[in-house]
Amino acid sequence: MELHTQIIWLFILAIPIACVAWTVTHEEVFREPREYCIKCSKEGKTILKRKFFYLFTCEYCFSHYVTLFFLILSGYQLLLTGWKGYLIAGFALVFVANAYMSVFALLRQAIKKEKTEIKVMEKEVEDKEADK
Repeated sequence: MELHTQIIWLFILAIPIACVAWTVTHEEVFREPREYCIKCSKEGKTILKRKFFYLFTCEYCFSHYVTLFFLILSGYQLLLTGWKGYLIAGFALVFVANAYMSVFALLRQAIKKEKTEIKVMEKEVEDKEADK
C-alpha cells in the first residue's frame, strides 16, 4: 500500500475507533455497565481486578483494545509490513483516535456551555417580563 493511502486509512480508521471508545466510556447507553466497572475498579480486592475494570471507564485505555480489534479486522499496517507495521499502526491509530475524542469533548463542552447561557438569558427575559 502506498504511503498516501496508508495515511488516508490512518485518519479514516481512527474514526470508528474513537466512536466506539467514546460511546462505551461516556454515553448514556452504557451507563449501567460503566457504573459497575467504576465500582469494581475502585473496590476490587485485587489490583488485577481493579485495573481490568478501569479499562472500561477510560477512553484512552479502552481505545487501545478497540484499536487492536480494528487492526485484526482490517489488517492495516503503517510504514512497514508484518508485526512492526501493526505496532506502528496501533499506536498511530490510538493517537489519532484520542485526538478526535479530545476535539469532540471540547465541542460538546462548548455546546453545553452555550445551552446553559441561553437558558440563563431566557430566565432573565422571563423575570423581566414578569416584573412588568
